[in-house]
Amino acid sequence: MLTRKQHELICFIADRLAETGVSPSFEEMKEALDLKSKSGVHRLISALEEREFIRRLPNRARALEVLRIPERGDAKKGPAKTRAIEPSTSSTSQKPALPSPANDVVEIPLHGRIAAGTPIEALEGATMLPVPAALLGSGEHYALEVAGDSMVEAGILDGDYALIRRTEVARDGEIVVALIDDAEATLKYFRKEGAMIRLDPANRDYSAQRYRPNQVRVQGRLAGLLRRY
Repeated sequence: MLTRKQHELICFIADRLAETGVSPSFEEMKEALDLKSKSGVHRLISALEEREFIRRLPNRARALEVLRIPERGDAKKGPAKTRAIEPSTSSTSQKPALPSPANDVVEIPLHGRIAAGTPIEALEGATMLPVPAALLGSGEHYALEVAGDSMVEAGILDGDYALIRRTEVARDGEIVVALIDDAEATLKYFRKEGAMIRLDPANRDYSAQRYRPNQVRVQGRLAGLLRRY
C-alpha cells in the first residue's frame, strides 16, 4: 500500500519520463509534491525503491527507472492497484511501454593527471567525475586531467579533463592515451612511422616522440573534453 505522497511521486516520475525521457530533479519533485525539503523526497524515493516501484541506475545522476506504477485514482480510498511495466509483446498489446531514461549526467572514473608534454606517471584514483552524457558515445570511458601545453593547437589546454574511451587499438591521426614502457602515460596524436610508433604533439615547440611498438600500449582514444571556468 502506498501513501498519498508516494502515489503522487511515482506518478509524477512516470509522467516526466514518458514526456521527456529524463528523470525529474529532486528540486522539481519537492516543488511538485509541495514538500518543505529535499530530505522528504529522499525518504519517498527510498520507500518506493524498497517496495520495488522504482530503481536507481548506478553511476548516474538523476537516474530513476520506473518498474511498476499504481492505477491512477485517489490514493486515500484504499490500497492502490499496481501494474508492472513490461515491454509490448505484440502490436495489439495494451500494456504501457517502459520509458527509456535518457539521463543527462554520467559519472566516470577520474584517473589522475596525464601529461600533454613530457610523459608523466599515470596516476590511478577512485574519484568520479560527472560528465554530460551527450559528450560520450558507446563503450566504457574514463577521464584524465590534462597537465601541460603540448596539445594546445588541438584545443586541449592545461587543466582540461580528457574524456577517454577505453580501447587498445588506434588509427593514424587519432589522439590517444599511450602508456610508455608500462609506466608513464601521455596524450598525443598516434602515428605509425615504418617500424616505429610516433607520438606527435600539437604544439610546434615540442618534438615528436618515437618508440618501438613493444614500448607503447594504447589505453584509449579521446572522446571529448570537459573544461571548467
